[in-house]
Amino acid sequence: MLRNGLEPWHLLILAIVIIVLFGSKKLPDAARGLGKSMRILKSEAEAMKKEGAERHAAGPAEGAAPAEPARHIGRPVPDGTPQARPHAEDGPAR
Repeated sequence: MLRNGLEPWHLLILAIVIIVLFGSKKLPDAARGLGKSMRILKSEAEAMKKEGAERHAAGPAEGAAPAEPARHIGRPVPDGTPQARPHAEDGPAR
């Protein structure tokens, strides 16, 4: 049934439909905007990778204590399964 799902004439029909819907004058502007967006996305992704590599190479900040896990006590609920609830020191329960 769908042996050759995307043949060249399918692409031709798709291109004609897109040109008819958007008009030949708007397509270059849309492509230009898409290209700018792709460049911005690529540069931001590279900056994030570079920043992550710098942080990883630097290691933890001096004098920084390791994070302490939150303290919780288990309190049974009617069905018998424990439910986490914060200590009174941690503040009021919400």
